Order: sequence, then structure tokens, then C-alpha cells
Amino acid sequence: MQGTGTVNEELAQSLKGRDFLMLVDFKPEEIRYLIDLAIDLKQKQKAGETHHVLKGKTLGMIFEKSSTRTRVSFEVGMYQLGGQGLFLSGNDLQIGRGETIWDTAQTLSRYLDGIMIRTFAHRKVVELARGATIPVINGLTDLSHPCQALADYQTILEQKGRLEGLKIAYIGDGNNMTHSLLMGAAKLGLHMSVATPEGYGPDADIIQQTKDHAAETGSKIHICRDPKEAIADADIVYTDVWASMGQEAEQKEREVAFAAYQVNEALTKYAKKDYLFMHCLPAHRGEEVSEGVIDGDSSIIFDQAENRLHAQKAIMAAIMS
Repeated sequence: MQGTGTVNEELAQSLKGRDFLMLVDFKPEEIRYLIDLAIDLKQKQKAGETHHVLKGKTLGMIFEKSSTRTRVSFEVGMYQLGGQGLFLSGNDLQIGRGETIWDTAQTLSRYLDGIMIRTFAHRKVVELARGATIPVINGLTDLSHPCQALADYQTILEQKGRLEGLKIAYIGDGNNMTHSLLMGAAKLGLHMSVATPEGYGPDADIIQQTKDHAAETGSKIHICRDPKEAIADADIVYTDVWASMGQEAEQKEREVAFAAYQVNEALTKYAKKDYLFMHCLPAHRGEEVSEGVIDGDSSIIFDQAENRLHAQKAIMAAIMS
């Protein structure tokens, strides 16, 4: 039987040079390795221990969607790992003037050691990864937000002491955040219930993929319309904005559709007494969540926000070292 050290060495080797596009691309033990690495790097940072595992390396950060947490956490993370993050606005690159994604990927691969991109269409990230000869990290697309989900599962593990068997209730829009949380739950053995209005559910293919992986880990995935049904006995209650970036024109329409899906004190009474509230931020207080919940004792939203730094450092250290 192999020792833990040998297993970790094998996992470390399996991650080197890979892209980080969706959690579904990784084995459960690889995801857990990244979470454990994130916790280790977090402890080193808190203790003031130098951990320059990416000394002399550079990450190009392409932003076609603006961000607070993604921009700062990746740039600071690279600095703490001994490397440098280079901000690249979509408008500053030739890709914004018609250069192909393939040509951009090939060119950047000659300069950089890794690329992070935060954009709209998921196909653009996939095409960038196909063209690049260096690791590509999905900082967010309309389909998936794997960095946030990894940070979230790190946060849950730190707060609850375990992942397997816990129940997550997601209330709201079946968006990129829902997709990544579902993938992570299925891979890591958590149960997850999702409640969305009619017409706003998660992608059908993502649901099927998730259920296929859930069958292997014992995870239970439930998609429904009733928030009370989804939140019953939940350990974790999660929500996101009703209209994501690029959906501003639908704001009023969505406010009507999601009116019964606000996470508030009346709804959270159906969760476990020691439930934790999570939100990937930015939040619209008074819309998808009441002020009493998001600013209450059960809220761990800023622990999540902090762990974006540590989880992304783990991703970069694992695939770019």
C-alpha cells in the first residue's frame, strides 16, 4: 500500500502543466489535493513563511469581464508565490481587433508561463487552451466558475471539518456558479439541492454530467422549483445575484421571476440551525438575500472571498510549477 507522501507526489505530477477549465475535468482526489494545498499555502502565508514556488514566472491575466476579487486575488497570489501577474485588458490585446484566439494563444505562450482569462463565452476559454502550450485557467465564463467553487469547498472544509455527506442548498439562478458547485459536490461526495424558477434552471448537460459522477461518489443531486424543499435540513445555504454581468437588460424581468427566491430569515428557518450562508459576491442586499442573512452570524461570505486568494495560489502552484 502506498504511503500518503507517494500518493501526494503522484497527484502533484498529474497536475503539472494542465489547464484548469472546469472541476469536472479533475478526479476527486485531485480536487481534494488542491484544497489541501490551498490550506497549506494559507497557513504558510499567515505564518509569514516564504513560499516562492513560482519565482521568476509570469501569469498573463486577460479580463474581458471586470472584477474585484479575481483581479486582486490572482495578482497578489502570483506576488506571494514569487512570480508576477500581468493585467491584460481585452481592449488592449489584438484579439479585440480581430486576431484569432489561436494566434493569441500561440504568441502569449512564447512570453508567459500561464494564462488566466475571465470572459463571457466558455468556448473562448476552450479555444485558448487548445492553442496555448502553457496552462490556461478559467477565471470565469458564462458556463463555469471553477476557481470560486474550489475556494468555496475549501471554506466549507475549514468551517465544518468535513465535506462528505454535507448538504448544500442553492437558491436562485441556475448559472455558472450553480454549475461549478454541482460539479464539485458530485466529485467530493456532498449532496446538493438546487431551486430555481421555471426557465432558469442549470444547463441540462451539466446536470447529467453531475448525476453521472454523483453515482460514483454517493452524492445526491436534486433539482426542483420550491426553495423550501431545496433548503430543508441544509448545512450550507448559497445564492448569487439574479442578473449576472451581461444580463443587465433582464434585471426587471428577473426581479419578478425570482421574487419568491430571496434567501431571508423566513426561508433559512428550514435549514439546519447551524447552517452557513455563502455568496460568491458581489451581492445585492435586499434582492437575492436579505441584509439580516448576509450580515448575520451564519454568514461566511468574506471567508469565501479571502479563500479565492489561497485556492487560486494552489491552482497556479500545482499547474505552473
